[in-house]
Amino acid sequence: MGGFFGVASKKNCTLELFYGVDYHSHLGTRRGGMAMYGEEGFQRAIHNIENSPFRTKFEKDAEELKGHLGIGCISDYEPQPLLIQSHLGSFAIITVGKINNQEALLKETYRDGRSHFQEMSGGQINATELIASLICKSDTLVGGIRYVQEMVDGSMTILLMTREGIYAARDKYGRTPVVVGKREDAYCVSFENFAYINLGFEHDRELRPAEVVFITPDSVETVSQPGAEMKICSFLWVYYGYPTSSYEGINVEEMRYKCGSMLAKRDNGSVSPDIVAGVPDSGIAHAVGYANESGIPYARPFIKYTPTWPRSFMPANQSQRDLIARMKLIPVQQLIEGKKLLLIDDSIVRGTQLRETTEFLYNSGAKEVHVRPACPPLLYGCKYLNFSRSKSDLDLIARRVIQAREQETTPEILAEYSDPCSEKYEEMVEEIRKQQNFTTLRYHRLDDMVKSIGLSPCQLCTYCFDGKE
Repeated sequence: MGGFFGVASKKNCTLELFYGVDYHSHLGTRRGGMAMYGEEGFQRAIHNIENSPFRTKFEKDAEELKGHLGIGCISDYEPQPLLIQSHLGSFAIITVGKINNQEALLKETYRDGRSHFQEMSGGQINATELIASLICKSDTLVGGIRYVQEMVDGSMTILLMTREGIYAARDKYGRTPVVVGKREDAYCVSFENFAYINLGFEHDRELRPAEVVFITPDSVETVSQPGAEMKICSFLWVYYGYPTSSYEGINVEEMRYKCGSMLAKRDNGSVSPDIVAGVPDSGIAHAVGYANESGIPYARPFIKYTPTWPRSFMPANQSQRDLIARMKLIPVQQLIEGKKLLLIDDSIVRGTQLRETTEFLYNSGAKEVHVRPACPPLLYGCKYLNFSRSKSDLDLIARRVIQAREQETTPEILAEYSDPCSEKYEEMVEEIRKQQNFTTLRYHRLDDMVKSIGLSPCQLCTYCFDGKE
């Protein structure tokens, strides 16, 4: 994924930028970067944040960088912001999204005369550099941004800072959010709307899909009108979003309470655990909602140790990720031994970490472990956001189960497995339950999840659950 923050101020805005970017640290684990423009021109700092938090790596830069305009990001992939010099002038650029047709876009830029791109590790190019080159094919920056939105298969949200101000462009179908905050002497732009509250900004507006605005210290001007269709990522509420965030006016924490409540209603007393628990951190609010609805006590039978351990999906090596995930969760023996537990996690992706969590609960004396994922089975890898490091749909436990059961996995067969009322769905869930060694397993239904969010189904992207674009 990735997150971003930008500020246009009448005075130096280094600290606002520094803390605003830091508030997006939950969205990425590899790179951080800040770029500023002021009396000394463009300045930039980029650091690897795999083993140290953003704030630690950028404290010195926050003392040295100066400017009244700034953009910064947390990124899971390419180093950014990039500084670009072109026929459209000099600018800094940040992108968040995913490009599925990168090879075709590369060939086009080569045909048009671009000779090379900087190569990153693994033989990949910097996707933000490719986006910058596509923008520069146009006669104007706004025209170039529009061109990118039309040409990219996937999603692409952009922050672009010139000497005069900041262009902010939400991706074509609004799969990720872009919000604007204001105060007397400045405007800011952010992925997360909570990031500017403690910096003295109040909410101004949320960009619509494909909308492009130009932000200065004095104003926010729409320079390209929004599109009519929205497909915002439903997983923002289930997992990615910070509890204090709101998207399209719907708070993450409140949605998760509703999600847990609906899971309890579906169970309808069919199981009788002693306690309800959430897998830290994103499963906790779902569990609170379940406990409140069911009347079953909420407890924390294991605690996440975060002072030194990095996030579990950060290392490139799967076995290392699994080890870190296991080391972070410390059981509370007195709350586990002899108890029947109902455990809620945000999702089951590969199944490795939750299976190991279940095993250490059994090893700590748990009598039963009932599992309730807060979303439906993941059947498709995300085409629109860099949701995980999975290289194949077969990394998903649900798809591996289907692959073992079917000679071929046609769209029609997958549609049956995504239908919670079908026999194939029930058999798939039962096989996952056996492999994971859960006492019972019930996924959140897609229709219930959509109701938990509260937006119209046509406004949500649910591709990873049902394959519908």
